[in-house]
Amino acid sequence: MPSLQSLRRKIAAFKNTQKITKAMKMVAAAKLKRSQDRILAARPYAHKMRGVLGNLSQRVNRAAHPLLQKREGRKVEVLVITSDRGLCGAFNGNIVRKSAEFLRQCEARGLHVNLSIVGRKGRDYFRRRAWPIRQEWTGVFDKLSFEHALDIGGDLTDNFIKGTFDELYVVYNEFKSAIQQRVIVEKLFPIDPAVEFGMPQTESAVGGSYLYEPDEGDLLNALVPKHFQVQTYRILLESAAAEHGARMAAMDGATRNAGQLIKKVTLYYNKTRQAAITKELMDIVGGAEALK
Repeated sequence: MPSLQSLRRKIAAFKNTQKITKAMKMVAAAKLKRSQDRILAARPYAHKMRGVLGNLSQRVNRAAHPLLQKREGRKVEVLVITSDRGLCGAFNGNIVRKSAEFLRQCEARGLHVNLSIVGRKGRDYFRRRAWPIRQEWTGVFDKLSFEHALDIGGDLTDNFIKGTFDELYVVYNEFKSAIQQRVIVEKLFPIDPAVEFGMPQTESAVGGSYLYEPDEGDLLNALVPKHFQVQTYRILLESAAAEHGARMAAMDGATRNAGQLIKKVTLYYNKTRQAAITKELMDIVGGAEALK
C-alpha cells in the first residue's frame, strides 16, 4: 500500500500538470484565432490564382515557361510540412505516415524520390529513414511571414528549372476547424490543366485564345512564379492553423484527463487515510482492553 505522503505528492504533480496543459490550451487558442483569420483571408486569393493559372495553362504554349513544362523524367520530390514542436496530438504522426505511404507508392512505380522538409518533427523522423533529404527548413512557424514562402518557393522553383526533380508534391495538414484537420497530398509542379483544380471540363474549355499585354512571355514570367509563392504561403498558413487547432484540442483533452486522475487518486488517498485512522483506533481500543 503506498504511503499517504507519496499519494499527496502524486496529487500535487497532477495538479501542476493540469495547470501547464490548461495554460498551453489557452495560448494555442489565442494563436489559433490569429492563424485562422490569416488563412481565411489568404484562401480566396490563392484559390482564384490557382484556378486562373490552371485555366491559362490550357491555352498558352507550355514551352514558353520552364515551370509549365511537363517532363517524362522519373524524379519526384516530396515537400513534407510538419511542426517544430510536439504536444499536438496526432498532427505530426498523420503527416509522416501519409508521407511514408506516398513515398512507398512512388518507389513501387519505379520513381526516384527525394524529400524537402519543413519542421523539426518531420526532419527528425525522416533522418532515421532511408529516403534522402535534399533540403530542410526549421523555425519557420515561430514568426511565419511571406518571406518564408519566398525562400521555400524560390528554392523549389530553382531546382525544378535546373532539373533536380520533374514533379513536386506537398504533404500537409489542411485546416478544417479547430478540432479537425485533413492530410492533403497536392501536386505543385508542373501546373496541371484546370480540370485538375476542380473546374468542370465544359467550363475550362469555354472561350478561345487570350490577348496578352505586353506579351505572353512577360505575363508568364510575372504570374507563374508568383503563383507558386502564393500557394506555398497558403500551405504554410494552413499547416500553422491546423497545428494550433490540434494543440488546443490535445491540451484540452490532457487537462480533462488530469482532472480525472486527480479525482481518482484523491478518492484513493481518502480511503487509504480512513483505513489508517481506523487501524490506529483499533490499536488504541485493543491496548485499552489489554490494560483492563
